[in-house]
Amino acid sequence: MGQQETVDVDEVFRVETHGIDPIPDAERHGSAKDLFWLWFGSNLTFTYVINGALAVAFGLSFWQATTVVVIGGLSFFAISAAGLSGIRTGTATLVISRATFGVRGNLPAGVLNWVVSIGYTIVNTVVGTLALEVFFAEIGWQAGTAGRAVALLVTLALTFAVAMWGHATVQFAERWMAYVLAAGFGVLLLFAIPGTDTAAPADAAPGLSGWSLAFVVMLAGPFSYLPMPADYTRYLPRTTSLKSITWMGALGGFLSSVALGVAGVAAATRTDMTDAVAGAESLLPGWFQPLFLALVLGGSVTNSIITLYSSSLNLQVLGIPWSRARAIVISAAVTALGSLAALFLTDFTTSLLSFLSLLIIVFAPWGGVFLADMLLRRCHYDADALHAGSASAYWYRSGYHPAGITALLTGMTFAALTCDSELWTGPLVAPLGGADLTLLGSVVSGLTYWALTRRRVAAYAPAA
Repeated sequence: MGQQETVDVDEVFRVETHGIDPIPDAERHGSAKDLFWLWFGSNLTFTYVINGALAVAFGLSFWQATTVVVIGGLSFFAISAAGLSGIRTGTATLVISRATFGVRGNLPAGVLNWVVSIGYTIVNTVVGTLALEVFFAEIGWQAGTAGRAVALLVTLALTFAVAMWGHATVQFAERWMAYVLAAGFGVLLLFAIPGTDTAAPADAAPGLSGWSLAFVVMLAGPFSYLPMPADYTRYLPRTTSLKSITWMGALGGFLSSVALGVAGVAAATRTDMTDAVAGAESLLPGWFQPLFLALVLGGSVTNSIITLYSSSLNLQVLGIPWSRARAIVISAAVTALGSLAALFLTDFTTSLLSFLSLLIIVFAPWGGVFLADMLLRRCHYDADALHAGSASAYWYRSGYHPAGITALLTGMTFAALTCDSELWTGPLVAPLGGADLTLLGSVVSGLTYWALTRRRVAAYAPAA
């Protein structure tokens, strides 16, 4: 009877009891198809419409911008592949990265990732709240500050309830919300695509600067997922095909991000998308506009759910001695406070977005090192050592892995020198003709790590 009580704890609408502790084989379940719905649903967010419109604003034609959107969608193959380590270890991505950077060397990126997760959750919460506030007005309830407060409360409640219940409920909600959102955004595509101006403007000359900025915008979102894919593969049975895990997750993220990105590109060739929500609304018939606002809200919630859930695991990685369900209260409280500031202090949202965009300097190189390490190890890790602290084989030198830290700093230096953002412009941007090569920091860091460890990293893997 006692054994029965410890099995199948990961159930829909039941608080998940596991956190970053390894998932026992007896409690693993599901299939690779679950990953399709997770990444498909969580990326049915209006952000990709905005990103597609921005590519056109940077001077790209319809076909050029569409090319950038498609390449951005292909990045989900790397994101999905990063989850392969989860099935081997049964734990979260930011636990596995202890093998790459060392137990202590892993902590700074853990802190920054928590900040990024909460930052994006705040942004999505604000977008959803404003959409719901306009929805209230369109159905005849214009309650001012009270209406905005109610909209915020509803948005936070939808996000927190699902994320607090945990893994099984997150997957369940993403699947069913994906059905509704896919149908709704499909209708949006039917209104946005006809009338698209596919001809290149006569004065179109985006140059290297326009191309690079478009790529940064399209790839920054997927790159922000790199510290979390294993969070959603750790429950899968060990017998699950690694190829199916990669393809299902990648296909889900690719389809939703590309479809909505192309919608944004098409809309930008037809109307002013400076205010993307208002611009998209102008292309829609009156009867569909309230439904469109509901889609914006739904997309914001589906994306916030996975970032908020992963943030609770992140806090455990940082040493918070609480259960995952209790730790998520911290993330939810900070999200609520940040959302209040963003909704009532108009400059806060702009500052937050600028700050989050700057953190690509850290996470592009971090992802490059992590993926290089995973490839060198062929996803083989000593699962027990990942949780062993100073007794771990991954303690290295005083808790730091010199090769991992060196590669990360090398990539960050390159990214900082070539970054073009509102808060920082690297000294190499002007000589490069205004190009922003921040994302190549991942390539630099990955190659550096490979050069430093290619003959030694196999020794870190447990014996077969």
